[in-house]
Amino acid sequence: MSNATAADAAATLGSELINTILSGAPVERIKELLDADAPTWYQYPETGWSALHAAAFQRDPPLIKLLLKHGAVWNAVDSLGNTAADIALSLNDSESYELVRDAGVRTEVLLRILANKAEAEGRSHDNEGADPDTPVVLKSKDDTAAGSNAEFLQSKLIFQTDDRGQEICLVKAGDDEVGVMMGWEAEIMRESVRALCDDHPELETGLRVLNIGHGLGIIDEFLQSISPKPIQHVIVEPHPDVLAHMRSKGWYERKGVQVLEGRWQDFVEDKLLEGGGFDVVYTDTFSEDYEQLYKFFEQVPNLMRSSSSRFGFFHGLGATNAAFYDVYTRVSEIHLEDIGLQVHWSDIPVKLDSRVWGETRKYFSLPLYRMPVMTWPQ
Repeated sequence: MSNATAADAAATLGSELINTILSGAPVERIKELLDADAPTWYQYPETGWSALHAAAFQRDPPLIKLLLKHGAVWNAVDSLGNTAADIALSLNDSESYELVRDAGVRTEVLLRILANKAEAEGRSHDNEGADPDTPVVLKSKDDTAAGSNAEFLQSKLIFQTDDRGQEICLVKAGDDEVGVMMGWEAEIMRESVRALCDDHPELETGLRVLNIGHGLGIIDEFLQSISPKPIQHVIVEPHPDVLAHMRSKGWYERKGVQVLEGRWQDFVEDKLLEGGGFDVVYTDTFSEDYEQLYKFFEQVPNLMRSSSSRFGFFHGLGATNAAFYDVYTRVSEIHLEDIGLQVHWSDIPVKLDSRVWGETRKYFSLPLYRMPVMTWPQ
């Protein structure tokens, strides 16, 4: 069978599977189609709906289980950007939503385990040696400044104030402008510093704090505002334009502040360990994916100075889609607990209108921010 003929046959069976589900046909008929290799990954070209979207629309948890068992793609999005989980959520079908979400959690955790195994065996993360006839793509590649750290560090940053008085830092990514950091994040950063520092056992004797990624300096300003001021405040920042901005703002002259010029990976095994660790550790990097964040998680226990130390990070993982955000919330919690930390979540309301973004690409579009604070179990 030629590739074109095989593709046509898959499209025919895939369409029939979706139509059969939407018609409310008996599950026996759906099983017949699955046994005939009807592709659960197939999506309508016009709407982007898959069999999993159709099952979520039908509010049919047993059918969702069946489709997931047959390889349905949990994170396939339709033409409006909705996953099957989003469809279930819109219909207040919590059981179906949780089935799809939990499938996403299992998938992401498994991929991390496989990646760790590949690293341990000295293999790369690309598909070298894979069957060239197997069109499997686990993650689309973004070579722009928004997705490639190397490209980002070579890109020109724009610091400006928009027409609403919001300070923003932008970078060009392909045809889009993307916010590296924007002023609307201030409330999140303020609450993060409160949670990390306000009732810290070492506050009165002076905290030693570490922040990875300065951006506009929002969280570093809040860290400087605590009383008493930190006796040590280390900032790791790799981008030359941010470093120049920091110099213009006087950060290099601030008492107790040390700026390390480079990526956290350059210092995590030596320079950052010289003082015996930190009371508070925070990270908010740009153009680093979850794989790099996970690697930072692994280093956090070494960076924490004592049993009372705390760790936080900016949780913007999948933050333009409720299901993706929920999945990465749970995946990160699993991985943090695996390294021995206890995770505490707090919800911060986020009220953003379209004017906040201007002409830039949105990177957060949810009504709640899940704020993580990690401690050692008490």
